Amino acid sequence: MKELCNPIIPGFAPDPSALRVGEDYYIATSTFEWWPGIDIYHSRDLVNWTWVAAPIDRESLVPSHLQGNYNSGGLWAPHLSYADGLFWLVYTDVKSSTAFKDTLNYLITAPAITGPWSEPTLVSASGFDPSLFHDDDGRHYFLNMLFDWRLDRPGFAGTVIQEFDPVTRRLVGQRRHFYKGTSLGVCEGPQILKKDGWYYLLCAAGGTGYQHAATVARARTLDGPFEESPYFPLLTARDDPDNPLQKSGHACFLSVGEEWYITHLCARPLTRRGCCPLGRETALQKIEWVDGWPRLANGTHHPDLRVPMPAAAAGAVQNTDHSQRVTFAPGVPLPPSFKTLRAPLTAEREYSLTARPGWLRLYGGQTLSSHHKQTLLARRWQSVSFTAETLLDFAPENFQQVAGLVLFYDVCNWIYAYVTWDEDRNCRVARVMRCDYKDFAYGSEALSLPEGPVGLRVQVRGAEARFAVAPTGGAWQDLGGVQPADHISDDYVETRRGRCAFTGAMVGICAQDMDAHTSHADFREFVYREE
Repeated sequence: MKELCNPIIPGFAPDPSALRVGEDYYIATSTFEWWPGIDIYHSRDLVNWTWVAAPIDRESLVPSHLQGNYNSGGLWAPHLSYADGLFWLVYTDVKSSTAFKDTLNYLITAPAITGPWSEPTLVSASGFDPSLFHDDDGRHYFLNMLFDWRLDRPGFAGTVIQEFDPVTRRLVGQRRHFYKGTSLGVCEGPQILKKDGWYYLLCAAGGTGYQHAATVARARTLDGPFEESPYFPLLTARDDPDNPLQKSGHACFLSVGEEWYITHLCARPLTRRGCCPLGRETALQKIEWVDGWPRLANGTHHPDLRVPMPAAAAGAVQNTDHSQRVTFAPGVPLPPSFKTLRAPLTAEREYSLTARPGWLRLYGGQTLSSHHKQTLLARRWQSVSFTAETLLDFAPENFQQVAGLVLFYDVCNWIYAYVTWDEDRNCRVARVMRCDYKDFAYGSEALSLPEGPVGLRVQVRGAEARFAVAPTGGAWQDLGGVQPADHISDDYVETRRGRCAFTGAMVGICAQDMDAHTSHADFREFVYREE
């Protein structure tokens, strides 16, 4: 029997919402503060997944904007569904994380997965992880976890459901607090599947870390009562610390002909329950139905690294190398693998592909500490063994003009190999700086550079990263020795921040101008090579 290897979408791709429409399969994932928002992948065989859309590509689709959002806020846990000839996408813009949570739940629709997507409707703000359930009697329902801000109550208060009018796109009737979760706690991500006369409620439980899980309950009507599955939990690695797919949970049912699968998030630590730089990724497990209940096909609740390929995947060969070489040319759009922070970059004002044909020009903007708008383009790490490099042509006039190559988690956690001007040496220099949750330190001595383009490279090998620089026509020179690549991870950031972090490691190119925002840096290409 042929098998596929998990994860099916490696690198930062959490909270997968899976959908089948005819012979096409789709998965929508969270993007948090990265723009454009909500990545959607497509497959015909469930083995190889291709990015097809990021629907949140107009700032009007997030009416309160992402600029200013806190790290790991923004667009959480989308849910993708199909009914009445339309794709329906609901998502949350999370604006705050204190005793309160501002959770703005929006809905958009489109006739095709690639759009055009409608302007958003604000549906509710009572909690996050929304979903839509389209019943076979033509009625529609909106679900989300309920957040309770009262100091003497648990913040995660279970799940609520309310009827939804698809014409007015408004909630109708009364909200019902219909399920309070299980002994695993932190009930979120509610989704409903109707099968064989039963309503199956699939929820995430136990938080997003190493205690994460997925649970199932069922009822004959949406009024309940919902009874807990005898196969409890459906999925977790909380009691299996050596499982390669840790943090498994937040699942979604997917029918594949006569076969059934679930998608779920997972993470792969570098060491036993250590740091996971790739963030939370998307995996696939086969399930079977036993006496009307879903159970993993392996007979346990532990995820498998390798699972049987579905019959739809006959002849498929899984792609496990996500290397990429990006070249720049007028009229050729930037690749969808490139993300920006919190807002799009404006062509010819913040970047240009025409000012110097064959090069990408980035105009210096705000610093790597800004929660508003940066001139930064980055892509996910999809392996913990890769090399990234670029050729930079940059003539800074003072120390406030900076450009280079960065390993980036969020605005408080990054490792940056940059070029700037040193007035004491009267020349350009290259240097590494680290930001370790508000603690700033140099990761190398300054290296004087001659005039002309300069190569910048980073090699990531597990927990370690090494930067290098190559002046025009010269060999690569080490820049600072070993850097802590494992610090670019949810797990490390959480230990420093004291609260959850949800994204994943990125690598990219950027430019800053702390003077007058008039400088620019030209990049010849960007190479990401897995090794």
